[in-house]
Amino acid sequence: MDNFLVWQISPEIFSIGFLKVRWYSMMFVIGFIASYYIMRRMFRAEGLNEEKVSSLLTYVILGTIIGARLGYCLFYQPEHYLANPLEILKTWKGGLASHGGFTGVAIAIFIYCRRHKIKFLWLIDRASVVALLIAGLIRIGNFINGEIVGTPSQLPWAIIFPNVDKVPRHPVVLYESITYFLIFALLSILFWRTSIRQHPGRLWGVALAVSFGARFILEFFKKKQFAFEHDLILNMGHVLSVPFVSLGLFLIFITSSSKRPS
Repeated sequence: MDNFLVWQISPEIFSIGFLKVRWYSMMFVIGFIASYYIMRRMFRAEGLNEEKVSSLLTYVILGTIIGARLGYCLFYQPEHYLANPLEILKTWKGGLASHGGFTGVAIAIFIYCRRHKIKFLWLIDRASVVALLIAGLIRIGNFINGEIVGTPSQLPWAIIFPNVDKVPRHPVVLYESITYFLIFALLSILFWRTSIRQHPGRLWGVALAVSFGARFILEFFKKKQFAFEHDLILNMGHVLSVPFVSLGLFLIFITSSSKRPS
């Protein structure tokens, strides 16, 4: 056991009285700020009003938090939260689901597009690029918190999380974070250096298929988090990833089969 890294980093950066600043929250903030400037650059490159990005960011933040919270409550512990609906509002107790967050962002962008007369597929293509950057940063926050740990491993880079047990485990959220950063780089290259943006929906399709396909594979390296998952071959993360991969493949297919950009 002495050869393995023991993860004992405090999830708090600092605290002043009742105010506690956590690494997890900081990753959210960094992600949204970086995404804001990337989206501004995208809008500027296409001759659009950059100021619209500010209001878009508000929609995306709300969509992320509301979607991630509802996703966790309804997908993972529906009996508890439906019986105690006020508990849903207690986000400070933790409990966010990335599948719900992605869904919430898509809904928020749809509402934004309806109000501002912007084509949905055009905007969500661009938002999907920065979404992977945010997802990668959030997973770093999960890692610092010592949560969503992996299955036991004897690999040299396995890590012991004392808040869980004394067993060396796959740092699976780091795998996930690195994967999301790589997909973010891929999507950025596709956006800036290819003609993919001329096919509305295709970039979003690639983002969904690749990211949730990778997520499906990485779920096999995760310790099952809830009792109802223990007797199942696939966990809830697997099940929820399938519709996203399917939608992504569908978008890629219909945009590839089109004779010309729509």
